[in-house]
Amino acid sequence: MLGILLDVAVGDPSPNSPYGAYYRIHPTVLMGRFIAGLERRLKNPNPQWEKLNGVFLGLATVLTFGLLTFFGLWAVWFFLGAFSFWLAAAVYVVVGVVLVKFTVCIKLETDWARAAAKAINEGNIVEARKYAHFSRRDFASLDGGQIASGIIESMAENIIDFKFSPIIWYSFLGVAGAVAFRAINTLDGMVGFKDKDHINTGWFSANLDHIVNFIPARLTGALIIASAALLGKDYKNAWRIAKRDHKKTQSRNHGWPMAAMAGALHVQFEKPDKYILGDPTEPLDGTKILDALKIRDVSIVLCLLIFLPVLVAVRLFVFPF
Repeated sequence: MLGILLDVAVGDPSPNSPYGAYYRIHPTVLMGRFIAGLERRLKNPNPQWEKLNGVFLGLATVLTFGLLTFFGLWAVWFFLGAFSFWLAAAVYVVVGVVLVKFTVCIKLETDWARAAAKAINEGNIVEARKYAHFSRRDFASLDGGQIASGIIESMAENIIDFKFSPIIWYSFLGVAGAVAFRAINTLDGMVGFKDKDHINTGWFSANLDHIVNFIPARLTGALIIASAALLGKDYKNAWRIAKRDHKKTQSRNHGWPMAAMAGALHVQFEKPDKYILGDPTEPLDGTKILDALKIRDVSIVLCLLIFLPVLVAVRLFVFPF
């Protein structure tokens, strides 16, 4: 909870300022540099060897950051505990909270979404296009509705990648589990593509990301529907569209929350030549972005309520030490 509250208060560094000190030392950025540097060394003209190297890339990244976190926190507890229990506990909590904060992203996304919504509603498309980091598509020629579509789609995807999955893996495996998940997700975001440069080195990372997100993705779709019901949105349509359209996206996971969100908002999402989700019952504008933020926030609260008992049970009965 403290890690999430810290993110809500401080947020992440903006990719619009890649040379800032906070951006350069952010763990996800460091993971990205580690992955990029290691991948260059694992290229091989033999596709089979390159695929094997892809397994090494994935495992090396996850184990490096996961084990560094685990043994780093263990060292804090063990060595400082020799002097003072309370000193060890205080430092352990502070370090753990900061690390958990780096595995989630709420404030930056919220700030960008609100700014984009304001610009779209005011008809300032040039300003709205500044928030293209939400989606891997060229915003240069898109209108307000298309920009809103890309932003909400990415927000729906990010509920899995930057909210639910870190919470869930933290619940079962602690801080090291949340950090290991962030490493897996970063791998997928950097090399998990089917283009000629990554199809061999990234296949393992892409499939690993699919496996660890399999349950969180479907839970995200369900909680978006539940949140729509609590907010007075059309939860029945959210369920209908989720069932109908979740297989239309290339990702086997992200289709669930995206389709459910489209149904709840009565809008249609479209990525040209890729997919169309939902029905164009209502126009896409900045107001829909703000509605999506409300659904996202209620979903986060529901996820925390669900996994708090899991976290307590795991700490009491599985890892009582």
